[in-house]
Amino acid sequence: MNQYSSLNAFFASNSFLLWFFLGWSLFWKGLALWKSAGREEKWWFIILLIVNTLGLLEILYLFVFSRLGRKTIPKDKQIMEIKTKEKES
Repeated sequence: MNQYSSLNAFFASNSFLLWFFLGWSLFWKGLALWKSAGREEKWWFIILLIVNTLGLLEILYLFVFSRLGRKTIPKDKQIMEIKTKEKES
């Protein structure tokens, strides 16, 4: 029996694990993609979209790599700061 048929048999008898891993991966991938898009990190978005690591790369991105990068200010706050500075001048 090859490895794929045994894996298929395992998940057929334990379908709850398949659904758990699917939900787990989808949750972390969604959060990581959302954050990378918000930070306008195109390369991270592409990598996270293509590579599937059951959430491990996504968790590392969220808690390690995204904090190492630049500190971003949301665009709404940037616009408010510019308008405030213009009024003060």
